[in-house]
Amino acid sequence: MTIEQTGIGTTETPTSTRTVLDHIAASVPVIASLVDHGDHIAAWADDIAARLVAGRRLLAAGNGGSAAEAQHLTSELTGRFDGDRPAYSAISLHAETSAVTAIGNDYGFEEVFARQVRAHARAGDVVVLLSTSGRSPNLLAAAAAARDAGARSIAMTGALPNPLAHAVDDVIAVDGPSANVQEAQLVLVHALCRAMEPALRRGGTR
Repeated sequence: MTIEQTGIGTTETPTSTRTVLDHIAASVPVIASLVDHGDHIAAWADDIAARLVAGRRLLAAGNGGSAAEAQHLTSELTGRFDGDRPAYSAISLHAETSAVTAIGNDYGFEEVFARQVRAHARAGDVVVLLSTSGRSPNLLAAAAAARDAGARSIAMTGALPNPLAHAVDDVIAVDGPSANVQEAQLVLVHALCRAMEPALRRGGTR
């Protein structure tokens, strides 16, 4: 490889750098679109915090990168987001590896979340489902199980229309490439946690 091919010593931007900059540039409008959902996110925060303070629990699930975002949410609730406060009940269903593999082996991958929802969810709990496509059969089955249990189901998805958006009680949908949607979902998770924090602190002192 020559110096000219690497771009070193030239004014040409190397291909890898250009790819990085293009990705960052693409993420900015997707994340910025969350501003349009500000009131919606705040309403979710108020509702979820009230449920948790009342002793309800939050169940979350996703596949792949969306699983990581869902687990990020539950870790902020059982641990802490910003300063010390009591712990709240939040479970990432995909992180239950023995349950996931046993259920997948015995009942099929479509059931890995739904069966856990049927086991854990009670009326008044909230089930949070994350997906970029909104088409994952195991999340659609989980939404149906949440409805049967009397739990509230909400979803963070990519662009509308998608089946998951129609299967849950409420949805925040963000349009964009899959990777950028996941990045926006992390910002959404953090915004949700920050908005919940005052109520979660007050609730822990009662």
